[in-house]
Amino acid sequence: MKTTEMETVNKQELEEKIIQTLKTCYDPEIPVDIFELGLIYEISIDDNADVNVKMTLTSPACPVAGSLPPEVEAKLRAMPEVNNVKIELVWNPPWDRDMMSEVAKVELGMY
Repeated sequence: MKTTEMETVNKQELEEKIIQTLKTCYDPEIPVDIFELGLIYEISIDDNADVNVKMTLTSPACPVAGSLPPEVEAKLRAMPEVNNVKIELVWNPPWDRDMMSEVAKVELGMY
């Protein structure tokens, strides 16, 4: 196996672990994790295991705007496989209910 193929597999494995960690973070007003809510827009991992996450909140006035991104950052930094972490809070595109996964919609009784 080529080194680049191995790195790709490791990044895929790391991304899965990151997603599992993100699923431990909840918006306190909605009993669904932030990944299933569709608040995570992008996860980037470079060759040094530096992680960049683009995320949003349900609204700019969200009461956890000051605490949720640092919680996400702390949980990802605690992962032994991760080197550095950068959380980027973005508002474009604005979050809406259509971004939720089927799992989230079922949990919230939207079906």
